[in-house]
Amino acid sequence: MPKHTLFVCKSCHRSSEERLETLPLDGSILLDKLNSLCVEEFPADKFEIQPVKCLWACSQGCVVAVSSQDKPTYLFVNLLPEESPTALLEFMQLYIKKRKGAIAWEQLPKVLQSAIFAQIPPAIS
Repeated sequence: MPKHTLFVCKSCHRSSEERLETLPLDGSILLDKLNSLCVEEFPADKFEIQPVKCLWACSQGCVVAVSSQDKPTYLFVNLLPEESPTALLEFMQLYIKKRKGAIAWEQLPKVLQSAIFAQIPPAIS
């Protein structure tokens, strides 16, 4: 089974306003919540959550990418760390189950319908 990965930008912050250095970044909060939910609900062999330093979409709030070999890559932006972890895990379940990874917009959890930014076709080998 190909490896499925949820990349989470840990340096994302949804506000362009200056923030206090003592507060965690929204991307780190999202990452922590995802990791906590996964420990409770998902076996580690289903997929990997991989933190990344930056996904280069800094003006788009919290950003994540979902990818797997021979499947499209999905990019989600402007995610709220409080609302999106459960929806992202629901999406991962759909993505893993789909042999080719194509998921119709209507099948996306509601929270992610407004957050989808791109579906990038898989690389052709």
